[in-house]
Amino acid sequence: MKIAISGKSGCGNTTISKLVAEKLGLQFINFTFRNLAVEKDLSLADIIEKAKTDDWWDREVDTRQVALAREAGGCVMGSRLAIWMLPEADLKVYLKATEETRAKRVQKREGGNLSEIAAFTKMRDREDHQRYLSLYGIDNDDYSPAGLVIDTDDKTPEEITALILAKC
Repeated sequence: MKIAISGKSGCGNTTISKLVAEKLGLQFINFTFRNLAVEKDLSLADIIEKAKTDDWWDREVDTRQVALAREAGGCVMGSRLAIWMLPEADLKVYLKATEETRAKRVQKREGGNLSEIAAFTKMRDREDHQRYLSLYGIDNDDYSPAGLVIDTDDKTPEEITALILAKC
């Protein structure tokens, strides 16, 4: 079984993808700008800045992640574009949350000033949206490819995971 889980930053993609993979005994796949930043010894902000003018960064992350998912027997691929990039997934899940909730989750995960995180997250959403349209023709605000859409604002990771497992 292959499951694709998408959503914007702070929606719980990584947390939920890990939990679902663990519960189902599947491989967890999540190769992101953060991973690439570590590999290249750059900050996430540096990678995001480079991605504004050089398509290589997005294409590298997306190509590597999809290749990993396709090589896996069964997997849970969690990424911003998973539901679009892995069309053969048996289940496609989109996680959504308000900007405020997402900013609070990012702050909890990484620390920092909430208003700065909210502004950065909003900027990143806007820029990601434009890049995905330009690179792939994907409108990541149109999550109609998902077979399951979950509003995560008032749900725990365990509750979200249970909703996904009920569809498997």
